[in-house]
Amino acid sequence: MTGSITVLATAASFLGTHFAMSHPLRRPLVGAIGESAFAGLYSLVAFVTLGATVWAYRAAPVTPQFWAVGDVLWAVATALMLIASILLMGSLVRNPALPGAGGSAATAKAQGVYAVTRHPMMWAFAIWGLSHILIYPITKNVILSGAIIILALVGAAAQDSKKAAFDPEGWPAWEARTSYLPFAAIAKGRAKLGSFGMHALGGGLVVWLLATWAHIPLAGWPAGIWRWTS
Repeated sequence: MTGSITVLATAASFLGTHFAMSHPLRRPLVGAIGESAFAGLYSLVAFVTLGATVWAYRAAPVTPQFWAVGDVLWAVATALMLIASILLMGSLVRNPALPGAGGSAATAKAQGVYAVTRHPMMWAFAIWGLSHILIYPITKNVILSGAIIILALVGAAAQDSKKAAFDPEGWPAWEARTSYLPFAAIAKGRAKLGSFGMHALGGGLVVWLLATWAHIPLAGWPAGIWRWTS
């Protein structure tokens, strides 16, 4: 349990410093040391705290599972990871939330993964965390995957506030056409499901196949469809 507490402490330090330096501390620090120095400090703190979390995770013991994991949970996690891969790859094209996207939020179309949610990349990471909790429910993994879920979903909500402040006309218009929660805009008739594109569907399928296969050489056990084919 001591090892798991260390994972919790390091994960909390990573989350805490990330949110603090991304929001309340960003402006005063930039004012004090400048944008370039802040970017360097931010990267250093993130590298150290994330590295400490990875080190603590690797050193922590493998505790008993919180629940039994069988083929049903594996099938659910496998399907969720395909959805996450599609969301991730779809988010790389026409994403007004990406740095350098400018004022595209005012005119961007809510289609493909953006009809599902305006934060497809963040939800992809959150679904990744949920999937790994489902199939590997030991203490240290629940902590690490839970931290990833918190980072993604709280970060997405904070991104909405920040983008609205930087783009008071374009971002609220984008929010009105999309939704934070998956499928909420579709359910309310503000967006239509479809037009995903091959970069999302084809790219997501390739990433899903490669990422799940990589568990064999990296983790020593098959994941995804390879669990039933290898």
